[in-house]
Amino acid sequence: MAASSIQLLTLSDLNYSSKTIKRAERALCCTSFRLSLFVAMGKNSVPLSKIAQSTGVEKKYTQKFLSYQKTERDLMWLITVGILRREVDGQGITDSFRLTPLGRKVVAKWESQGEQVSQPSWWDCIVNRLTRWFNFLLL
Repeated sequence: MAASSIQLLTLSDLNYSSKTIKRAERALCCTSFRLSLFVAMGKNSVPLSKIAQSTGVEKKYTQKFLSYQKTERDLMWLITVGILRREVDGQGITDSFRLTPLGRKVVAKWESQGEQVSQPSWWDCIVNRLTRWFNFLLL
């Protein structure tokens, strides 16, 4: 019986289209979240309670006070785009979030350039809003 080998993939092994990366960057730019949140999510899962309301502002995860509902809606959009995933434990889905490989790739790019989350252009905001709206209609 031949032994099977398992290969682990690294970020450089994953190829995303430029369209996918652009959509991910646009989605990140059009939220009220800061790069520090995504850096933290790259290391550990971050619970919703640490992101929403005044806690998110204090931890420098958000630019402004966000309600739990707004925070969760924005995080769910980032899941839809492929940047985040929800953390799962033995009981099922939790209220914590982590980066996906696509999210890690985008965040690593911005971190290596010493950038914060870029300011979106008005066009990026419109495209992101329409994409979210059409996605909502299709659900």
